[in-house]
Amino acid sequence: MTNVAGAPGAQPAAEPAAPRKGSETLHYARRNPKLLIGLGIVLAFLLLGLIGPLFVDHGPNEYVGPQSQPPSGEFWLGTTSFGQDIWAQFVFGVRTTFLIGVFGGGVAFVIGTAVGFIAGYKGGIVDEILNMLTNVVLVLPAMVVLIVAIAYLDARGVFVQGLFIGLTSWPWAARAVRSQALSLATRDYVDLARLSGRRTGKIITTEIAPNMSSYLVMSFILLFGGAILIAAGLDFIGLGPSDGVSLGLMLESAVAWSALQFGMWWWFVPPGLGITVIVSSLYILNVGLDEIFNPKLREL
Repeated sequence: MTNVAGAPGAQPAAEPAAPRKGSETLHYARRNPKLLIGLGIVLAFLLLGLIGPLFVDHGPNEYVGPQSQPPSGEFWLGTTSFGQDIWAQFVFGVRTTFLIGVFGGGVAFVIGTAVGFIAGYKGGIVDEILNMLTNVVLVLPAMVVLIVAIAYLDARGVFVQGLFIGLTSWPWAARAVRSQALSLATRDYVDLARLSGRRTGKIITTEIAPNMSSYLVMSFILLFGGAILIAAGLDFIGLGPSDGVSLGLMLESAVAWSALQFGMWWWFVPPGLGITVIVSSLYILNVGLDEIFNPKLREL
């Protein structure tokens, strides 16, 4: 005879297992529209930058068509005043934009997190020295420093530009990571790891960093978007890569050759819109991640 719940001798119903943290995060990620929209747009542009140039049979700066032609079946985004294919420039420019964002944001992320973790964990005189260094770099006019430094370089490449951007963009990340590391450094499991004789680097990478991994991911996304905006600003004033093409350089060329005055909207709208959409999507993605990782912001 089958036991009835609540009857004498009945076996208690098995309670459903609590979802693991990873499964819970994935559950909310699938239902967060900000995350899905932001990530989808970013991945679409990334895919365009990766495979788009493979389907272009000429260089972005080659003169391949009639001058000042509007978008058509042959030239999807029209041509410049010199007969250059704007579509070719756009797909190569998107690739360059992501390269600068990843490299510049990556350099800033590595320096900022290293300084923040060491300052927050060590404390004392080490914290004071690193905090003073961070404040000095923080108050420097970063854009002016970048303009002066890059202007004196004979050859400006993507990685040189990204390096300078990273070297001037890390302080706010260092301050944010330091504040988190200061809080985690006093936890019991960190004290236990310290008493067990582990080295500082091991404690930071195995005990502190994993417990703020979501915060680090969001910090990198913000640095990524910031590097794109700074690079676009440098490109727009003519300090971009001297041997390539970027979305910022497309805007600079369009303004320099009076595309707006001549009504050549197809020259300046695509790069301007591309920069805006990429950076906005990164921001939306970051907001979505914040809602997922922060239980107080989750929408059921």
